[in-house]
Amino acid sequence: MPILTLPRPVAWDRAGPQEDETACMVTYLRRIVLAPPATHERGHAIFVDSRSTWVGDAPCGLGTMSMLVLRMRTLLGHALRLDAAGIVLAHSHPSGHCRPSGCDIAATRRLADVARALDIALIDHLIFTENAVYSMRAGGLL
Repeated sequence: MPILTLPRPVAWDRAGPQEDETACMVTYLRRIVLAPPATHERGHAIFVDSRSTWVGDAPCGLGTMSMLVLRMRTLLGHALRLDAAGIVLAHSHPSGHCRPSGCDIAATRRLADVARALDIALIDHLIFTENAVYSMRAGGLL
């Protein structure tokens, strides 16, 4: 996962090396997408500028127990309004299965293609369960 210079949207500690920034981002996203009730898939995005500095974040979907409805138009609209250069997308798998589904992979690749056409990088798509996180970038799916 790329190193990001992130904000203080909640109580993130400014001190420490950038690796701590990435860990704080992962903790922040985990807290949001796994917030109770964890009965439905929930999505959230962090938007960064060209220096990988946080410029905003927003929820980006709520689904069923096994599927997230991601509105690309809304997500990319947020990115464009913020003049974001990159997006880190996250969603939960309340089922406990941390691997991306075929639909997750197809939707992520489509989002990456559309975002790229708008000069916005999809930096990563993280999938969270209660006990694990899966990076689609690190898994070679982006």
